[in-house]
Amino acid sequence: MTDAESLARIEGFVFDLDGTIWEGPALLPGAAELVTALREAGLGVVFASNCSRYGGDVLCERLGKLGIEADPRDVVSAFDLVGDEIRRRLGPVPVLVVGTEELAKILREAGCHPVAEDQAADARAVIVGVDPAFSYPRLRAAARAVAGGAGFFAINLDARFPVGPDLFDPGCGSLAAAIATASGVPPIAFGKPEHPLFRVAIERIGRSAGAIAMVGDSTASDMTGGRAAGMVTIWIDSNPDTPRPPTVDLAVRDPAELLRLWRAAAPHGVRA
Repeated sequence: MTDAESLARIEGFVFDLDGTIWEGPALLPGAAELVTALREAGLGVVFASNCSRYGGDVLCERLGKLGIEADPRDVVSAFDLVGDEIRRRLGPVPVLVVGTEELAKILREAGCHPVAEDQAADARAVIVGVDPAFSYPRLRAAARAVAGGAGFFAINLDARFPVGPDLFDPGCGSLAAAIATASGVPPIAFGKPEHPLFRVAIERIGRSAGAIAMVGDSTASDMTGGRAAGMVTIWIDSNPDTPRPPTVDLAVRDPAELLRLWRAAAPHGVRA
């Protein structure tokens, strides 16, 4: 796909959330209208988030409060993939969790056993998400466990995530980078741009990857991962003067512009 007219050939859309559907506490312009129009046209819509603090149930609830109805199958969260991925790779092992109690819970449900920082030597894996309680003792315990041979996994490698206009919080990738620097071992990630999250999102849409658009604001995760998965890539970038990276098929300022272009390109019967 090289121009807006090719939007008519897309049969499903996968949307990132932070910076694409919402920014901080508010929807981006046109987000709700875009999702409604695509659904009314019979196109598949899935939300794919690199969130490393909450699962799809919380994201569904937040979408609903902002005016976009969603059920759990509409949301693919990297957070929700962690338990199955660790169990598939290592089995039900002791794990050191650098993250929230929700992350520890999802690992317990997968059969893993979270250990305390003073038991880090027993951990077979270190799992990193966003951790508001991150501390030097936790960094030390995680780095020593990884250096001692524990598997090292991060939900994503995003250095930061938006929490409002021109505001951000340190992301999972920032914490993982600190542990990697101290231990000398790089982490394995599950979220975008890695393939697992894209694979699940494509399966939820039920169409071939080439007929599905990945819409997101991050070139490093959304665009790179979408292109690698064989999807059409649509970049949300509020600065029209930003050069378009080679992984981007179409760049728009916000969901409102994407809706306008889609309506202009779509068959007559779905423009309304």
